[in-house]
Amino acid sequence: MKEYKLRFTKSIKYLNKIPLALMYSRLALGFIIVALSYFQVGSFRMIIVVLIILGVLTDIFDGIIARRLNISSQMLRRMDSSIDQVFWICTLIGSIIVCADFFKSNYIKLLILLIVEGLTYVVSFVKFKKEVATHAILSKIWTLTIMGTLIQIIISCNSLILFDICFYLGVISRIEIIAILLILKEWTNDVPGLYHAILLRQGKLIKRNKLFNG
Repeated sequence: MKEYKLRFTKSIKYLNKIPLALMYSRLALGFIIVALSYFQVGSFRMIIVVLIILGVLTDIFDGIIARRLNISSQMLRRMDSSIDQVFWICTLIGSIIVCADFFKSNYIKLLILLIVEGLTYVVSFVKFKKEVATHAILSKIWTLTIMGTLIQIIISCNSLILFDICFYLGVISRIEIIAILLILKEWTNDVPGLYHAILLRQGKLIKRNKLFNG
C-alpha cells in the first residue's frame, strides 16, 4: 500500500511539472525561430511556421493543464505572461530578419503597437510594481491574429488585410488592458475583460472560464 501511495505521489509530481515544461519549451521555440531566421537552412520558412503553431499550442495548454491540476498560481501566471512576451518578441525578430522590406514599409504601425504594448507594462509597474498578467479574452483573440499575420508574412513577406486587422485589434486590446489596470484597486491576474475589472473594483466576484481564464 505504501509503495502504491509513493508511486501515486511521484506521478502527481511529474504531472504538476507539465505546465512549466510547456512554458520552457515555448521559450526554447522562440530562440530556435530566431536562429532559423538568421541561418535560413533548408525549408526554414515552413519549420518556423510549425514552431509558431507549436508555441501557441503550448501557450493554450499550459494554462488549461495547470487549472485542471489545481496548481495555477499568481507566480505561474506571471511567468506565463513573461515567457509569452519573449516568445513573440523572438518571433517578431525572426520575421523582421526574413522579411525586412515588409517591416520597413509598415514600421509606423509596428512602432505604434510596440509603444502601446510597452505602455501596458509601464502602467502595471508604476501602479502595482508587477508585470501585466490579465490574460484578457480580447488579448487571446489578438494572439491568434498575431500568429496568422506572422505566418503569412514569413511565408510570403506580405500581408495586407490580416496585418491591418492585427494592428487595430492590437491597439484596442492594449487600450483595454490599460483601462483594466487603471480600474483595478489591486494587482489581479486573469481578468477576462473591462466589465470584469469594474466588478472586481466594486468588490464583486467574477466568473472565469475554467478552460481559458482562471
